[in-house]
Amino acid sequence: MVSKYALFAAVAVAASYLVGNGVLTPPQFLTFGHMGTFLEGFLLQFVVWAFYSVLLKHRFSSMRNLPGPKDNSLFMGQWNSIVAETLGGPQRRWSRTIPNDGIIRFLGIFNKERLLITSPKALSEVLTTKSYDFVKPYQFSIGVGRIVGKGVLLAEGDEHKFQRKNLMPALAFRHVKSLFPVFWSKASEVVFAMDDEVQNTAGAPPSKAAIEAGVSRDIKLESDQAIVSVGQWFNRATLDIIGVAGMGQDFNAIADPTGDLCQAYERTLRTSRQATFVQILSIFLPDVIVRNLPFKYNKEVNGAIKVVRNTCRDLIIKKKERLASGQAAEKDILSVALESGAFTDDNLVDQLMTFLAAGHETTATAMAWAIYLLAVHPEMQTRLRAEVRAGLPSPDSGASITAADIEHLPYLNAVCAEVLRHHSPVPMTMREASVDTSIQGVRVPKGTVVYLVPWATNRDATLWGEDVDEFQPERWLRDASGGAPTNYAFLTFLHGPRSCIGEKFARGEFACLVAAYVGRFEFELAIPSMADESTIPIRKGATSKPEKGMWMKARKVEGW
Repeated sequence: MVSKYALFAAVAVAASYLVGNGVLTPPQFLTFGHMGTFLEGFLLQFVVWAFYSVLLKHRFSSMRNLPGPKDNSLFMGQWNSIVAETLGGPQRRWSRTIPNDGIIRFLGIFNKERLLITSPKALSEVLTTKSYDFVKPYQFSIGVGRIVGKGVLLAEGDEHKFQRKNLMPALAFRHVKSLFPVFWSKASEVVFAMDDEVQNTAGAPPSKAAIEAGVSRDIKLESDQAIVSVGQWFNRATLDIIGVAGMGQDFNAIADPTGDLCQAYERTLRTSRQATFVQILSIFLPDVIVRNLPFKYNKEVNGAIKVVRNTCRDLIIKKKERLASGQAAEKDILSVALESGAFTDDNLVDQLMTFLAAGHETTATAMAWAIYLLAVHPEMQTRLRAEVRAGLPSPDSGASITAADIEHLPYLNAVCAEVLRHHSPVPMTMREASVDTSIQGVRVPKGTVVYLVPWATNRDATLWGEDVDEFQPERWLRDASGGAPTNYAFLTFLHGPRSCIGEKFARGEFACLVAAYVGRFEFELAIPSMADESTIPIRKGATSKPEKGMWMKARKVEGW
């Protein structure tokens, strides 16, 4: 299809030709020769198109009668609310306050129409029955692809089906079950490492970083309590787990956070005003320009991504050498991908980048919220600790565990499920209609961006009941579905052909980490005001991490 800019240029060339040959006679003040006529024609068309697109188009749209927020800016729609609030926050508010039948229409920057999907029926169409009508938006794919690579997460259509089919053997539950000893070994390693920190800093005053995050200088500690930023431990543990279980390589991030790969991800996932500005620029400018602008953020990210890509290439070379030497084939993600013969080395690099970034950051975020919620609810923390200690061996014993050991801990599984419902690590994702299509009978033109918001759906009172905002693991003990009438009420891993390919892996890893941490330590909030969840600033990024980290009073609980 011819782009609008090519059409503008063609019309401008025609106008220039007609003026040059005397067929058209423009006003004298607009006569600047052939090039002037061309530029005038192009600019005039652009201005008319921009005026129509920003101020008129949405008023005549086939979706104009859908319910939505009315307090729109003249040019920017709901953009100011979207950038000012937590990611997914405005959408959660609209889903609760605007009566709708499954679709809410709102206006984004320059009054572009956006759809928020709220009902199970509409969600099932977007995610399952018409999943390949909806693709990742271009700007989203470019921005995220810079960090996670162009692997299975961002592949579309037949290419996605092909990649998913060839990666699934490594992520099917029958294989994931064999990884639980790895999960438990690394969970044990990280609690030993944090135990050393707790013992070495017990009773000490808060660090400068803790004070800057909001911890009081006068905080009262027991002699065996230490102030710990737990989130950094989770990032290191999950990076090691995906390395060993996914690629057959121990990155030793738990033991050494100064390693190149660990530092690379710390830089790429760091948020700043400059990072936000670069993300906004990507809406208007080509990616090749944005990523090469002379900003400190670009320099850091480009350097970090080079480290990640080189690490992935080295992993592929080493794995090929092992396979060529006749060593027994392993069942990690990289080995399965290589054995399939379906991927080029460049594509394998992208796949590894996807699993490294998405696989460790999301679980680390879930862990931060798990410890937070259990610190806010100490009675639940105590109950969970008792179950873990009764059902699992102490990390000190060196004994391993199986998937069945975790499956037989109902309260642990209920807590993990409720954390993932209450605080989905990824608060929001988007799709774009790749063809003219429909949702619940509503015509959706090609190019329309659709929002899927776990932070809204997972807390929808019409699906979960009036206690939807309460953290209640018991809901999962009463009912395997948590009491929701449909699986589309739980969007943390999405659904359908594009659902999270690593869900079973993530759930197993998460359960082992929660069990090891709560079995070993007792946690209290280091910043008491954080008990009011609404006071916690959330980082503006792909995941819902607290902006200033998760600071806890931690102490080792003896007897396990």
